[in-house]
Amino acid sequence: MIPGGGQPNMQQLLQQAQKMQQDLARAQEELAQTEVEGQAGGGLVKATVTGAGELRALKIDPKAVDPEDTETLADLVIAAVQAANENAQNLQQQKLGPLAQGLGGGSGIPGLPF
Repeated sequence: MIPGGGQPNMQQLLQQAQKMQQDLARAQEELAQTEVEGQAGGGLVKATVTGAGELRALKIDPKAVDPEDTETLADLVIAAVQAANENAQNLQQQKLGPLAQGLGGGSGIPGLPF
């Protein structure tokens, strides 16, 4: 039962919403600064992205470079970037999932994949 005759305390609700917004902004900033890696070809190609999905680095082992077969290299690069982005999405869900659920979950918050 809600104290005060069934009316929610608007001031308290606003404070809770503001705190959730601050927590969400802090978590998003942490994601933007956290780097995760994905790799392909047994480590021949490594991609580093931020937790927000921004590509930061791409390392290609010289053994992966065959001038006669650039398609395989392209496939390895794509696979490494996709793996890094999957890791970034997992990190987003770990950091932002509880916050998004507190905001109603799946509420259409831009930039959140859930």
